[in-house]
Amino acid sequence: MSDLITALTYAAIAAIAIPLGGFLARIERFQNKWLESELKHSVIAYGAGVLLAAVALVLVPEGQKALSPLWVSLAVLSGGLMFMLADVYLTRSGGSTAQLLAMLLDFTPEAMALGAALAIGGTNGLLLALLMALQNLPEGFNAYREMVALRPHQGRKILLFFLLLVPIGPLSAWVGFVWLSEHESILGFIMLWATGGILYLTFQDIAPQVRLEKDWWPPMAAVGGFLTGLLGQQLLVIV
Repeated sequence: MSDLITALTYAAIAAIAIPLGGFLARIERFQNKWLESELKHSVIAYGAGVLLAAVALVLVPEGQKALSPLWVSLAVLSGGLMFMLADVYLTRSGGSTAQLLAMLLDFTPEAMALGAALAIGGTNGLLLALLMALQNLPEGFNAYREMVALRPHQGRKILLFFLLLVPIGPLSAWVGFVWLSEHESILGFIMLWATGGILYLTFQDIAPQVRLEKDWWPPMAAVGGFLTGLLGQQLLVIV
């Protein structure tokens, strides 16, 4: 029971970074419009780099361990197709939540993996939770900016919605701890399904928002985001 409580606590710590990122986006204002624009694009790029790091360093390596090439293909392709259909629907209805969906696709399976790892005696839970929080912070920032652009006068409601997302972390960790720790293939399929969705959303909706004319820092921010994930992975290995 103590290990389960630890898993839920760590997942909650990581999840709190989502509304914190939204809060920072809400108070972020600069008199210099050029700086505000560059910061916005750089944070989007950083978040995209973090998402790619999660795919390359966590979701794919862990997800494919217990699956055959056929199941790997089915998981990735079905995830991409599912979110392509969702994107088509949202576009036709005049909405966009690519940043929010990508954030949840990243965080939910990682929280499940956190719970499963602690269930079998893993010792790096706190470090993994902090790394997940580091991912969620810029992703929450970007998701808030994306949603408030569609609903300019509903910033407080969006922040409240982000607070309501916090229980997803502990719930996912509970599912991983109780149900998925003994079903590695199912957890792997979920991770690779999320990979397909993240890749689709990143290249369809998120990466195109990064570009600025005559400015080269946002792409470097994407490099920094990927490096953050890479260094975090190395810390997990060392510890």
